[in-house]
Order: sequence, then C-alpha cells, then structure tokens
Amino acid sequence: MSTAQQVPDILSPEFAKDPYPAYRAMRDTAPLIWHEATRSYIVSRYEDVERVFKDKNNEFTTDNYNWQIEPVHGTTILQLSGREHAVRRALVAPAFRGSDLQEKFLPVIERNSRELIDAFRHTGSADLVGDYATRFPVNVIADMLGLDKADHARFHRWYTAVIAVLGNLSGDPEVTAAGERTRVEFAEYMLPIIRARRDDLGEDLLSTLCAAEVDGVRMSDEDIKAFCSLLLAAGGETTDKAIASIFANLLSHPDQLAAVRADRALIPRAFAETLRYTPPVHMIMRQSATEVRLSGGTVPPGATVTCLIGAANRDDNRYRDPDRFDILRDDLTTTTAFSAAADHLAFALGRHFCVGALLARAEVETGVNQLLDAMPDMRLADGFDPAEQGVFTRGPQSLPVRFTPVGG
Repeated sequence: MSTAQQVPDILSPEFAKDPYPAYRAMRDTAPLIWHEATRSYIVSRYEDVERVFKDKNNEFTTDNYNWQIEPVHGTTILQLSGREHAVRRALVAPAFRGSDLQEKFLPVIERNSRELIDAFRHTGSADLVGDYATRFPVNVIADMLGLDKADHARFHRWYTAVIAVLGNLSGDPEVTAAGERTRVEFAEYMLPIIRARRDDLGEDLLSTLCAAEVDGVRMSDEDIKAFCSLLLAAGGETTDKAIASIFANLLSHPDQLAAVRADRALIPRAFAETLRYTPPVHMIMRQSATEVRLSGGTVPPGATVTCLIGAANRDDNRYRDPDRFDILRDDLTTTTAFSAAADHLAFALGRHFCVGALLARAEVETGVNQLLDAMPDMRLADGFDPAEQGVFTRGPQSLPVRFTPVGG
C-alpha cells in the first residue's frame, strides 16, 4: 500500500496543471494509494479500473453517490442496483439509442449545431469552446426535453454548479452550498413542467419519460426531475469537454486533422482516441462491498475507491505508446468504443456504462462534420497553445480558431 506523499497529490496545483506525469508515477510505483484528504483509495492501472467498472463478482457498489451526487440531483438511477436499476434503465434507455435517437433526436442535434455555427460562420474567427461546445449539448438536451432554450444561461449555471460539487475533492463548503441551492432551484423549475407535461404529452423526451412503463412501474415526478438534472450535468459537461478536446487534439496534430477532413469516416476513430487520450471525466468513484485485492494491496469493505480514468487510459500495459494521440492506432476498437464492450474507460463499463454514449457520439459526429464544412481551413489562432484545465472533469477552457469563411 502506498501513500499520496510518494507521487504528486491529486489536489495539488502541479497535478491540476498536468496530471499525466503523476498518472505514470502512480501506475509504475503506487498503483493503490490511500488518500487521506478524500478518504479514498486511488487506483490507476487499466486492469484495476476495468475490474472495478465491470464488477463481475459484485465487489463494488455505487453507494458513494448517496453522498456524492444525491445532495445536488436527488436520488438518481446511478445509485440504484438490481431490479430497481434495471427497470429504471429500461425506462430511459430507448430514447438514447436506435430509432428514437435517429428519427426523433438526430434532427434536433443537427438543427442546434447549425444554429450555433450560423452565428459565426461568416466571421472568420470563433472560440470553439465559448461559441459552440459549451452551448451545443445543453441546447440539444433542452430541445430534447421540450424545455425553453431561452433558459440556457440557467441550465449552464446549474450544470456547472453540479459538476463543481462532483469535483469538490477538497470539500470547499461554498461549492457544496451552491450545489444544494441548485438542487432547490432546479426542482422549483422542473416539477411544475413535469406535472403539466403529464397532462399534455407531446413527442419530446420529457413526455416519453412521463409515459414510460416497464413491468407496471412508471417514473415518479421526483425520478424524472432527478434524471433530467443528471442528464443536463452529465450530458452537458462531458460532451462540451469532448468536442473541445477532439478539436484541440486534431488542431495540435495537423496531419490527423487533414486526414479527418478528407475522410469523415475517421471521425468515430478521432472521437474514440480522444476519449482514451484526453477523456472528459478523469475520475469516477465506487464503493467496495467486500475486501478486494487490487494491484498494490487490499481495499477493505465499505471504502471509497477513486478510479483514475485518465491514468488507466494511458497505461502502457494496455496501449502502445499511450502518450501519443493517434487516430489510426490498432489497439483501440472503434466499432465497440461507444458500447459497454468499449476497451477505453471514458464511459465506464458494465451495468453502469454511460446510457448517453450514443447520444454523445451523434452530437460529436454531427458537430465535427458541420464545423469542418463551415471552416475547411480551420487553424488555431496565432500563438495559441491549447491547454486542459480541471481535475475531476478536464478539457480546454478556450479554443480560438481562424478560418476563411466558405464563399468569402
């Protein structure tokens, strides 16, 4: 068993600036660390994080979400297990795959992307984060739910506060208080809308959730409110970071950007490699149900386990030359990259695999295609070097680009 003193601490400024050297040190010399400040065991190797997520032997639970996210979302599907989890997942999952996604929501995705690009396509410059990535997924989710996109600023403030709570590893009381205020504000906003929608069902996702029934079980108003809160936070923050990161990676590797520009069938490869190389979420917690032996030692029952996705996805025992961004690598399977059989860990794995993975894929593929069409000679603004920020979630805060307007 190692201690946090042997490697850069996950709460240190050094780690926040560039966690990848620390990840390497953890994998090599301290694969299991007791971290006093977060009262958790930190695991960093691919084989260990994969084992925790797949949980084939029922060694881990999501009971950590009782204290980690319930204060801001209410009780969500993430906290449930067994039949309760299976039924709730069966209620919400159809909207995020298959014909519903293709027929009902892909047009919503395409329209929202186009509307945002229309605001800057003739200007010759844009910030792909501020002008596009932070707005696009939230607008899509609001549209899918049949909410008023004029409330975008509120949605963005709410999901930013929620994500801040999830990443509040140091226990800042002001961050916690802002998250708790958000839960109250979001409930006051959503519950009247849910009640009204039950009486006047439409074609939107909120209506689908109100009407959905599996084995005689329907979602309560509180269930639906909590799911919508989770969807805004998880779907907003992660897709925002994913879009920003895929462009940061491609713009920093002009040969690979040129390849994607020439062959759009490479977009899923570029997205999968981005999820491996610079995942939007760098850590996910679980709780041990029993004593578990992992690399470097033993985790006792009832302990919080912090799984470092950002470290595991760069494990050289799993990937060749893992610190190199390479959309053509042959040790990452693109065909399964957006399913529970993925061999990167950015969406987790197993029964708690991200229900919105295919929605994220549809948003990213649409966004990349439309942005490349609008800005065929897109390049970074002179002198700008993309830099990630964040610890729990991570991505560029700004990505200014220049381009020749099409037809201009």
